[in-house]
Amino acid sequence: MTPNRLEILAGAEAIAARAAQTLVAMHEQPHDVARKQLRDVVTEADLASERLVIDGLRALTPGAAILSEEAGASGPDGGTRWIVDPLDGTVNYASRLPWFSVTMAYQEQARTRVGVLHAPLAGIVARYVEDTIATVNGRDVRVSACASLGDAVVSIILTSHFSEREVARAAEAIRRLGNVARGVRIIVSGGLELTLVADARLDAFVSLKADIVSHAAAMPLVRAAGGRVTRFDGRDSTDEDLEKIASNGAIHDELLACLAGV
Repeated sequence: MTPNRLEILAGAEAIAARAAQTLVAMHEQPHDVARKQLRDVVTEADLASERLVIDGLRALTPGAAILSEEAGASGPDGGTRWIVDPLDGTVNYASRLPWFSVTMAYQEQARTRVGVLHAPLAGIVARYVEDTIATVNGRDVRVSACASLGDAVVSIILTSHFSEREVARAAEAIRRLGNVARGVRIIVSGGLELTLVADARLDAFVSLKADIVSHAAAMPLVRAAGGRVTRFDGRDSTDEDLEKIASNGAIHDELLACLAGV
């Protein structure tokens, strides 16, 4: 018997907490770092967290497929599935920086119905159940009231798996934002950054090459908080879209105009 969504949330929270505890325990240890794509890396902590998450989710929802950062896709097509990043922010983690998280999205009919994000060293836990729960650290989510890009703090992704052309695009976006926004930040933990938008700690987040595993759990959180998540052309961003611009909504059109043509 498949558990209901609140039961799935409770089970996923417990799994994410165990994975986060494992990551924290390994955080200060020397890491074996292997290259993946371009300058991107994977560590033994990614793999340890992933094993724990996948085993836990298979026990929680035996019939669901799982798409995970390192292990890829497993399980039956066309039904329920989990999209998980057991360590979102690996480069940060490997450098012993605190900006990383465990992120998990449970989907039915290709739509996130339950989401969990646990960023242990940032002290952030996000919970989402469609039409029922949308919280960060127990508070109902609500985007910032910032009304002007000139007053906004915006994070943007510039990461190690970017090609030379993608680095140039990101640099141009940073240049434009740097000329108008109050602050531009590069954190590179997409699920965490979307959560910060939903919790009014960031006013916007920009990614030119967003992977599905890092963002599926937190995109609906931004929308539940009253924000927008679109592509650069202004159309709503899906899980599969590489482009993601998330904001509080009030500055979204101004942000799109600033980045037009990037």
